[in-house]
Amino acid sequence: MPIEASCHCGETVFEVTEAPASVTRCTCSLCAKRGALWAYYKPAQFRLLSPVDNVATYLWGSRTVKHHFCANCGCGTYTESPDWSTGKPDFDNPKVAVNARLFDDFDLDAVPVNVIDGKNLW
Repeated sequence: MPIEASCHCGETVFEVTEAPASVTRCTCSLCAKRGALWAYYKPAQFRLLSPVDNVATYLWGSRTVKHHFCANCGCGTYTESPDWSTGKPDFDNPKVAVNARLFDDFDLDAVPVNVIDGKNLW
């Protein structure tokens, strides 16, 4: 069953195909300041429901990860990136990480939180 998510002002809305089995808290400088809990999906499992013009993008460091946020209220919404599970970017297997804190009508406390030590990894 799809889960819908929205930013604070409601101008950026998206959905994913299913609930996450877990979420990730990354300790890198950007994620720590954003306070996001990330749920990971394949691009086909993600759908932006609002106009793309409502989304702004920040590129940092290697500039291989597109950090999207609402262009109006600034909420961090989702990212598009290669798969980094091997420690190197795999551009043939892109991922979309969505800020699970934005899920509407979802009990985020019901899923486990994994921590990635991004502060020391990259």
